[in-house]
Amino acid sequence: MPRYDFAAPRLFVRSPLSAGARIDLDRAQANYLRNVLRLGEGDAILVFNGFDGEWRAHLEKEGRRDLHLRADARTRAQTPPFNLEYVFAPLKQARLDYMVQKAVEMGVGRLRPVVTQHTQVRRINRERMEANAIEAAEQCGILSLPRIDDLVTLECLVGDWEPARRLIFCDECEGDADPVAILAALDAGPLAILVGPEGGFAEEERQLLRAQPFVTALPLGPRILRADTAAVAALALVQAVAGDWRPHR
Repeated sequence: MPRYDFAAPRLFVRSPLSAGARIDLDRAQANYLRNVLRLGEGDAILVFNGFDGEWRAHLEKEGRRDLHLRADARTRAQTPPFNLEYVFAPLKQARLDYMVQKAVEMGVGRLRPVVTQHTQVRRINRERMEANAIEAAEQCGILSLPRIDDLVTLECLVGDWEPARRLIFCDECEGDADPVAILAALDAGPLAILVGPEGGFAEEERQLLRAQPFVTALPLGPRILRADTAAVAALALVQAVAGDWRPHR
């Protein structure tokens, strides 16, 4: 990723971005700029919408209370969405917030919630997930937001899987296999990571996954990890060995 201005505040907006475009703010955004960041008329901010790249804009005041932004010049061209997918059993809210933020920071382009036999949380709040994804993108200079899928069962996920994308199944029962060697042996191609619920996968689910030609089982070390910790460990491992942390991949 090209270097960007770490000091300038960044804001995700839903308006089209072009030179001279007016960018309307919702009430929460206006409050954030005025009362949290203490910005005033003429102050600069970086904005992005996931489609038009990143733009430098300045704050304009209209009347006593109305604030909006005016786009000045593009600072970075739009980047394509990340190609790594993360498949996960939903967690309780605070830990799901954390997991979504870390997944976006570490290069996930699609979030795919899945229900397994031991999944404790069987609903997701997509608006809250999107808000956490936006916050992570704003703070980390990311230009593309991840796609967030509807919740499906594990059986439906496997049945509809595109075989060209290899599914890395984080299996707590894999034993003493070397995860680095497993990942290094994979052919180059699109990847997805699957992390299960706190109670792990049922034996029949493990058998279903292991029977698929597009699935590779991967251990995450000798300790039992919480699901949100497993997310960070798996993403770091995959990105370092077989992902975009290695330019030739």
